[in-house]
Formats: sequence, C-alpha cells, structure tokens
Amino acid sequence: MAPRTKPANEYNFPHPMDNECMVGHGDTLRNFITAWEQRDEHPIHPVWMLTGPTGIGKATLAYKIAKMVYGNVGDFFIIDQDRNIDSHGNPKKDGKVISVYTVRAMIDKMQMSSMSGDWRVILIDSVDQLNTSASNAILKLLEEPPAKTLFLLVVHQLANVLPTVRSRARVEKMRPLTISQLRELCARFIPEEEISTETLRLSNGSFGRIANLKKSGGDAIYAELIELLNNRAFNSADAMMLAKKIAPIPELHGILLDAIANFGLAELYPSATRAIADMKNVYLEPEIGIFKIIMEIKKCL
Repeated sequence: MAPRTKPANEYNFPHPMDNECMVGHGDTLRNFITAWEQRDEHPIHPVWMLTGPTGIGKATLAYKIAKMVYGNVGDFFIIDQDRNIDSHGNPKKDGKVISVYTVRAMIDKMQMSSMSGDWRVILIDSVDQLNTSASNAILKLLEEPPAKTLFLLVVHQLANVLPTVRSRARVEKMRPLTISQLRELCARFIPEEEISTETLRLSNGSFGRIANLKKSGGDAIYAELIELLNNRAFNSADAMMLAKKIAPIPELHGILLDAIANFGLAELYPSATRAIADMKNVYLEPEIGIFKIIMEIKKCL
C-alpha cells in the first residue's frame, strides 16, 4: 500500500529555535567553536554572518550557537518577523520587511537589561528583511559593539546587505545540503512521504524548499507541468488551467525556471526570470504571466 499523503496543512516543521536536529554545516560550527574556545587568547569576532540559500539550516545553526553562548534568558535578543512591530508598537507580521521600530525596541530592552556578566546574543533572522532605517540602526550597534555581545546575522542573499554592515562581520558562507543530507532530514521530519529524486533535485539543496513543495503540493504540480509540456495534445486551455494552479502560490513560481532547466532551454532563463520578478513588482495578473511563460517553453520544444 502506498504511503498516505498528508494534506498540506498537516505538515508541522519545528521552528529553528526548537529544532535540535541540525544536518550539515559542521565546518561552520567547528569554526565558531574553535574561535569561542580560544576567545581568552584571541578575542572572538563579535559579528558572525551566516549566509547561504534559504532553507538550508542557517537559522537552526544560529540558534544552536546562541544557546552555547548566552548566560541567561534575559541575555538573548531576537529580531525577526515574529517580533516585528509598527510605529505604535503593534505586531506587524507581513513576512516582508522588518521595521526600524523592531530594532529600536530590541536596543531599548538590551540597554535596560541587567547584564549578569555573561555573554549576550543578538540574533537577526534575517538581515535581508531589514528595511534601510533598520539596517542603519543595526550598523550603529556594530560600529561600537557592546562588550561581551555576540551578533548572529542570518543572511539569504549577501548582495542585499549594506556593504558597511558586511564589512563589520565575519562572513561564513554555508553550502546547500547534499542529497544524502536532504534524505536524512526527510526521513526525520516527513518519514511517511516518498520523496522522489526529482523533488530532491528541485530543492537545490534546500530542505526548506522541499517542505514548501510538500506543503503546497508543488512537487505534484511540477510533475503535471512537465507532463503537459511533453504532451503532443498540449493546448492553451490546459496551460491556463495549470497557470491558475501555480499563480496563487508565489513559492511555486520558480518551478517554471526548473522546467526551463529540465528541457535545457537556457536562452529562456533571463526573460522568464524577469517575468517572474515582474509578477511581484508590478500590477500584473500572475496567471497571465505564468501562462505566457508556459507557452514560450512549449514553443521552444
């Protein structure tokens, strides 16, 4: 009997703070442990920037390091979407931008805290989401870091970080996960699922992307896309129906680029990438944009 497939809303993956299962990135962890153990002889760099693709475990590693370092609960300060606030101090969880008010609130808490003499940790997940004012507020802290304070900065795209912030950090570039590491995580967190080699390939070394594909049914939709493009009876009505499935889930728009790669149509990659970006940046019906890309792929086959 085939394994039962869970509905998308039944998948529960632990928050990085609660995730005790870190797979991969042993080299980065060893780099930190070595620096930490030698801090009396060689002062440890106060700012560590963990950078790499989304979903590979950067935040999990950041929380693991934080738990090694800070002495008391009051010595740990987090800036992320869960703690994001607006100018009135109200929660603002739009999933896009972290406000300067969130950073200022953290700084106020840090300044009012009674430092026990142990190390304090400031963890930002992620720096990519800080707006310009928030980045500048963090920069002021980094210019003169408080004593015995460690900054852990999670970064998805290094190019999105202000050069002045980047220049004050020790940058640790974390690699995508291997196929065997992805299988290990799948066996732990979604053991009842059969994860195909195609899904592993689609993930580009990111377990987070596998999780998103499973939650959204994106792996099945991708298979449907490839089947449609290979079908000699292909018609525009079928293409539009599939475009309407993909359009409401922004995380799935990238499977169009995966399809382009699957068919070896490198010449389409730049225009398709721009078209997908335009769906986010301009007022364009996403199903129309996706439909046009599907039709363009088919035209080239």
